[in-house]
Amino acid sequence: MADHLRLAALIAAKDLAVEWRSKTALVSIVAFAVLVSAILYFARDPTAVSALDTAPGALWVTYSFSAMIALNRAFQLEQENHAMDGLLLSPIPRSAIFVGKTLANLALVGAVEAIALPLFLLFYDVPVWHRLPALSLVVVMATVAMVAVGTLFSSMVIRTRFAEFMLPLLLLPFLVPPVISGVELTATILADRPLSAAGGWLKLLAAFDLTFVSLSALLFESSLEQ
Repeated sequence: MADHLRLAALIAAKDLAVEWRSKTALVSIVAFAVLVSAILYFARDPTAVSALDTAPGALWVTYSFSAMIALNRAFQLEQENHAMDGLLLSPIPRSAIFVGKTLANLALVGAVEAIALPLFLLFYDVPVWHRLPALSLVVVMATVAMVAVGTLFSSMVIRTRFAEFMLPLLLLPFLVPPVISGVELTATILADRPLSAAGGWLKLLAAFDLTFVSLSALLFESSLEQ
């Protein structure tokens, strides 16, 4: 188990080091998140709809589409110079590859979410600082579900033509449950109500986390053999 985690950490560290050196993905995703946030904010009529009503949806639209851009690059680096073949021929367990890739994607998506959150608060001026731990919990739970299934689908489409278009088509239906749960829970938090008031959504999000992570880990090895 310790070796498994060590190998997964090495894969995650490798991916993050490559991204940190180029910063291509991070800069482009952050720019996209800023653009989406600005468009959604200025498209709102403040006299007709309050910020508290539109803020949860705007936040999760920004997060979900930013995550899709990040997940598109999950296996893109391995396609260059047939690095994927070298990774598959190595004695690293396939499950360690999945965990490492998922951790790297979580770190990248989490960084974008952390950068986009202050901008979101600046635009919508919603009272959330005192409820930040609860909001962080919801964001982490929803992000885990999105990234786990996104890592699986990214490994499936990377060897196909037009992988950049295939991934959103496959991923979007699976993003609906965690995103809807995230929106409902975020609305509860912004309304300054306890999470227990939306306990059903929280349990549903936890169930999606468990289901998506388990099934993605089980199916990952077969996706690499295609």
